[in-house]
Order: sequence, then structure tokens, then C-alpha cells
Amino acid sequence: MLFGEVTFRRNYYYDRQAGAYTFLLDAELGFDGAQSIRPCLEETAVELAVECSSYRKAARTLEAIVGYAVLSHEAIRQLVLAAPVSLHHPVSQRHGQVLLVEADGLFISRQGKGKRAKEQKILAVHEGWRRNGSQLELVNRRHYLHEGPGDVWEGFEAWLMKEYAYDPCRDLLVINGDAASWITACREYFGKRACFQLDRFHVARELRQCLSGHPRWREVRKKLAKQDEEGLLVELNSAVGTLGDEAKEEQLAEMIRRIESMPGCIRDYREWLSAQGVETAGMRPMGHAESVMSRFAYRVKSRRSWNPSSTVLRSF
Repeated sequence: MLFGEVTFRRNYYYDRQAGAYTFLLDAELGFDGAQSIRPCLEETAVELAVECSSYRKAARTLEAIVGYAVLSHEAIRQLVLAAPVSLHHPVSQRHGQVLLVEADGLFISRQGKGKRAKEQKILAVHEGWRRNGSQLELVNRRHYLHEGPGDVWEGFEAWLMKEYAYDPCRDLLVINGDAASWITACREYFGKRACFQLDRFHVARELRQCLSGHPRWREVRKKLAKQDEEGLLVELNSAVGTLGDEAKEEQLAEMIRRIESMPGCIRDYREWLSAQGVETAGMRPMGHAESVMSRFAYRVKSRRSWNPSSTVLRSF
């Protein structure tokens, strides 16, 4: 309860087993007698700190909800630092043998003079889509933030076993991401158990940079939209030597080499799943990694710097 004041009388009881006096109502409410605000209000303040872009904004939002200044931004920060962070949220029920993964990196400023921003490797996982009224929502969505110098995919697989009861001999992975080396390393780590797709947002952006305005640009866009990998390569190879710009020619050649080195990276992942005997009805195209990164960026950047040893970042 957040609104208004409630006046009540408490009875003081003697606990014969513990050999001490206690207020039963305090025990029921989780109040230890030393708190200056209600546990419910503390929980709300911590949730606002996570959702808002700054502690000051969280304090202003809480004031607008309650009607008066309850906590300062510094008090909210202390609550967040003291709040327990649960990093293990196993799904209660799996909905199939396929896990869909969106991989990307987010550069985050670190505390300390002269320290450079560090890339936070983030993987968003879900089991598909379902309709909730007029909206689509992701089924059993979780986020994995890699920490430490160990291999990303080794740590991710161990995390999957805890969160999703992942079975390497049964389950299949579909991984969508850009061409960063740490992301494409998933192909070697998981082998035939995974299908890797180049994120269409990144592919389209790079192709636009070197082919926008070119006579073949329209056909290139059509092939990419249809996820026609062979047709796309034909169009790209046809454009080689016609760009009139050395830098763009090098960029195009690198794009062609990248696609050819990872067969199937442009094709529709549902074709691969169908070949594995998996029903793909209701499955949609991959590619919400950028929206995931935008949400993380809004919550953790906003002129903030983070302590690498802090567990607060993981709570986001």
C-alpha cells in the first residue's frame, strides 16, 4: 500500500520458544522496527530506479505517485545498492525444443579516471511469440550478460542449462547477430545444433552504405527481403567493379566474403528448422536485437558510469 496513513494498535507478545517479546503484526509485514519507510515503498523505489534513466528521475516519479517527497535520489541509490539481486530465474515450463537468441554488444562507460568504455556482451533468449490481445509478446524471455574473461558461448550454454533446462542433445538454437567475431564464434562452438543468421538490420545498413543509388540497389533490397541468399550473392557480385569508389568496393567485397564464409547466414532460419523436423507455424523473422540494445542503453547509459564489480548493472 502506497497511499494514505493507517493508524492501528499493536499487541506485544512473548514468544516462549524464542524467549523474546515481539509484535506479530511487524513480523507479518516484514517490519524490523528500524525501517523509516514501508517495505512496499522500498520495493517500489527500487523498481523505479531500474525503470527510470536516473535516480533523480526515480525520486521525482515516486514523489508524483505518493504526493510528497518520500525519498531523495541518494536514498534511492542506497536502497538499490543494498537490494538483493536474483540472477537465477529458471523458466517453469518449456514450450518446445527451439531457443531463439539475439546477440549484440553494448559499450558502457566505466567508473574511474581514464578508463575506456567496455563492451557488454548481451544475449536475449526466448522460445517464440504469442499474442496478448492486440500485442505480440515473447515467450519465456530472458537476458544473459556475459562477465569475465571466459568464452562467451561456454558461459552462455551453462546458463541455458540452469535457466531453460537446456539439453545439448535435444534442443536447437537459432542465433541472430552481426558479424562481430565473438558472435560468429557460435557457429564453431555449437556446430550443427545451431543455425546462425546475420542480423538483417546490420546487413541492410551496410549494403545501403555502399549501394544506395546504384542501378542494382532495388534488386539487392528485394533479394535481402526474401532472404534469397544465392540471389543476393549474384546481385552483389554483379555490382563489383561498378561503384566508382575504392572504399565502397572494398566494403562490398568484404560483405561478399563474409556471406560466402557462413553458408545459410542470410536464409530463413525456418527452412533449417523444417529440415530438422520442427513445426515452424507461428514463428516470425528474427531481428529484434537492436530494440533490446536500445532498451538496455536507455536504462544503463544516460551519462552514467558503472563499477565493473557491481551487481546493480546485472539487475537491468
